Amino acid sequence: MFRIALVSLGIALMVATSAHAENVRPKDAGHYVGVHSTIEGEVSQVSRSGGGTTFINFGGRFPNHVFYGVIFRDHADQFPDVFALEGRTIVIEGEVQVYKGKPQIILTSPSQIHVR
Repeated sequence: MFRIALVSLGIALMVATSAHAENVRPKDAGHYVGVHSTIEGEVSQVSRSGGGTTFINFGGRFPNHVFYGVIFRDHADQFPDVFALEGRTIVIEGEVQVYKGKPQIILTSPSQIHVR
């Protein structure tokens, strides 16, 4: 009986680990607030505010997007080709946070972005 329980626990851990390792769709990012996650999707829009903050929107253009990556002005020089991401499928990694009701990941390093 102990052996069966141990095997069952091992299988459950493997399933949980592989489910967590999968990329999250932008529309589901809100379910991962506070969790370091990998979000994969097509970039709908890249824009820069007057204050120098860059937004990488997924699932629609602002204000209809469902998720976004944020690059603050202090880190913008590390992302010189960010506007070339528009229309591309990318993966971004980081902790999912919520700002003004929308899930986001703050990007501080180019290593957080991978083009598919």
